Amino acid sequence: MKALLAEATWTPKKQNLNKNLAVSGSLAWKDPQFSIIDKTLPAPRPDELLVRVKYCGICGSDLHVYETDPEGYIRFSGPTKLPIVLGHELSGEVVEVGKEVKGFFPGDIITTESILWCGHCTACRTGMPNQCENVELLGLTIDGGFAEYLTLKANYCWKLNHLQERYSIEEIYKIGTLIEPIGCAYNGIFISGGGLLPGAFAIVYGVGAIGLGAVMLLKAAGAAIVIAVDSIEERLQIAKLMGADYVYNIATTKDFSEVVQEITGGWGVDIQVEAAGAAKHTIPMMQRNIAKRGKIIYLGRAESEAFIDLNSLVSGAHTIVGSRGHSGYGIFNNVITMIHKGKLLGVENLVTSSFPFRDILNVLEFSRSRKNGKILIDMHSV
Repeated sequence: MKALLAEATWTPKKQNLNKNLAVSGSLAWKDPQFSIIDKTLPAPRPDELLVRVKYCGICGSDLHVYETDPEGYIRFSGPTKLPIVLGHELSGEVVEVGKEVKGFFPGDIITTESILWCGHCTACRTGMPNQCENVELLGLTIDGGFAEYLTLKANYCWKLNHLQERYSIEEIYKIGTLIEPIGCAYNGIFISGGGLLPGAFAIVYGVGAIGLGAVMLLKAAGAAIVIAVDSIEERLQIAKLMGADYVYNIATTKDFSEVVQEITGGWGVDIQVEAAGAAKHTIPMMQRNIAKRGKIIYLGRAESEAFIDLNSLVSGAHTIVGSRGHSGYGIFNNVITMIHKGKLLGVENLVTSSFPFRDILNVLEFSRSRKNGKILIDMHSV
C-alpha cells in the first residue's frame, strides 16, 4: 500500500530527549522531507479494525510539520516522533475486524479520535483522556491516515452509518473527516471552557476547520452575536456561510477593538475562541476586547510566548483556558448526533476541495496559502 512519510533531522535545541520523541517538535526536528512510500498492508490485532481510508484532511498541524522557521525547524510545537505517516482527520470503511472486537463489521463507515489515550494512567482514570500521560497522537507520534489502509483500536472509532438518513455515502465520508476538528472546538467551548449563556457575545480568531466548527457550535448554543476574525478573505466568506454575524479581516481592519465595543454596546465579548495559534498577537487583543467575567479559550498551538496582563485578568475576573483534544465527555457522540439531527446544517460546506493522493506533495505546498476551507486527500482516487 502507499503512504505519505514525513522525516526530519533530530537536532534538539535544548536537551536530548529519549526515543526521538520531542515534546515540542519545533525545538527538535529540522529540515523535514516528505515522500510517498510503499508499506506492507497491516493486519489488525485482536482489538483493532483494518480500515480502508477514504478521505484524510490536511490539518494545520500537518502544515506545521511541513513548514519550517528561518532556522529550518518544523513549526509544529506539540509532541512529534519522526519518521511518521502524517494525517489524523480521516474517514474510511472497515474491511477486517479483530477477533475480540464487538459492534463493528466489515462495510461500516467510521471516523476516529486522534488522541489515543491509554485508559490506565491517573489522568485517564480520573476522566481526563486528553491529558493522558501515555498519549499517542495519530499522525504525529504514531502512523496516521495519509495511507491507503490503517489499523485502529476499535475503542477510538465511531460509526457513521446512520448519517445515511440525511447524507449520501460520499458526503458522509467527507463529513467524517470533520468530526475531529469540530470535536476540538466542542471540547474547548463546552468542556474545558464551561460553555456559554444564550445571548452571549462571541469572537472566533482564526477560521480554519476548528475555528469554523467553533462558529457553528457557538451559534447552535445560542450566542447572540458571533464575530469571525482572520487575515484570509476566503476563509471569512466561509465563516459567514457557517453563521458568523460579522466577519473582519484583521489585516485591513483599523481599530478592531473599537469595532468590538460598538457591536457589543461597550460591554465587550463574553467568550473568545483562539484557533489561530497566534498568541503573541491575539492574546493582547482578546484582553482588550473581553467583557467582565469573560473567558478566553485557547485552542491553537503557539510558536512563541505571549504577554498576559495579569492586573486586567484579576480586575475583570477573566478566565483564560487552554484546551487540547476531543476525547471523552461524549464529545464525538454529541458532534455526530448534532450532525445527524440537523443541528449543524451546512457542515459539509467546510470542505472546499479534494485531491487524489498521488498529488499530495503538491497539495501540501498549495495548502500553505490557507485560502481554503478543509482540503481533503482522496486516498483511493484513480
